[in-house]
Amino acid sequence: MMTNRNEQHRIAIIGAGPGGLTLARILQEHGVKTVVYEREASPISRQQGGSLDIHPESGQRALREAGLLEQFQALARYEGEDFRLLDKTGKVYLDEVADSKDGNRPEIDRGTLRGLLLNAIDPTCIHWGYNLNEAIPKDNGQHELHFDNGHVDIVDLVVAADGAFSRIRTLLTDVVPTYTGLSMVELYVNNVAVEHPEIAAFNRRGKLFALSDHKGILGQLNGDGRLCVYAAFRVEQDWVETSGIPFDQPEEAKYQLLKLFGDWDESLTTYISSATGPIVPRRIYMLPVGLTWTHKPGVTLIGDAAHLMSPFAGEGVNLAMLDAAELALSIVAHQDLSAAVQAYEEKMYPYTAESAKMSDDNLALCFGEDAAPKLMELMNQYHDQ
Repeated sequence: MMTNRNEQHRIAIIGAGPGGLTLARILQEHGVKTVVYEREASPISRQQGGSLDIHPESGQRALREAGLLEQFQALARYEGEDFRLLDKTGKVYLDEVADSKDGNRPEIDRGTLRGLLLNAIDPTCIHWGYNLNEAIPKDNGQHELHFDNGHVDIVDLVVAADGAFSRIRTLLTDVVPTYTGLSMVELYVNNVAVEHPEIAAFNRRGKLFALSDHKGILGQLNGDGRLCVYAAFRVEQDWVETSGIPFDQPEEAKYQLLKLFGDWDESLTTYISSATGPIVPRRIYMLPVGLTWTHKPGVTLIGDAAHLMSPFAGEGVNLAMLDAAELALSIVAHQDLSAAVQAYEEKMYPYTAESAKMSDDNLALCFGEDAAPKLMELMNQYHDQ
């Protein structure tokens, strides 16, 4: 095991999502202690979201560095790579059936992945219910962290793993996320195999994209038997407020959403009509493709805090975990903490810019004209490479 002076530095990670936890775990594996501050009250205080596909060159590589790849493979769903692509009439453009025991990008539920990481980290280093108010730079490169609950910490390095609207990003850049032009409404069909076997059979074991008219109905089977559904729209930023849809009244909201898909095939609209439980509207934001900043001692960004992008390259969590691995290994390899961070940032910029451009291009394609045939053509080109 390599040892260096960074073992004695106090490193704070803001955010206990997959990126922050991966960073804490890999540093722990190398004998470097961290403290993780998370604003959520507990690991189960909110719904953890849908299923994630974990890529070999990024997320899986990070899990290997964390010593968790075999445990991940035991939990992952390789059959989750099934993919179906249709248009609003129900015409099928792609119908890919994955090998249940092999594949490059198996699925895992976000909550399951987070649990895997949490179980591998010294629990005393994670502080739940700590909402960061402010990080104040000091003259010596340290930062003074102030939390809602009155706690104050002084650290040698603060790592922002706190997502799209990071409180720390302003220390490095004035750039803020901008609206992509896409809003999505999240719904769930619970216990789909038992309660709606016809939807389960139609969707298969992975993802379904139905794309037409600058809109989409997207289905994604989760490991807990729920089908996560997204109704997606190219709309103005204030659409959630101006649409007149009462998202806090699920049955009325579903009725009004269905009117927006009035000429779509029933095999697709049943994804909305069969949903139960809360309905959550989400605006999709992004940071500029290729964002960089001038390095400053004692602070850096990983994941969405550094390179927020739409989900249409499937790279978000994978890049957060890859960032974590690159930063952790750089800290282990360098005697100087500031040099370690700078080396990480210079390595991170190119690969994240490439993914951000792909994500932006894919969003434009999926919600543009003739989306289904164009996406089919793009995916066929990808498979032919």
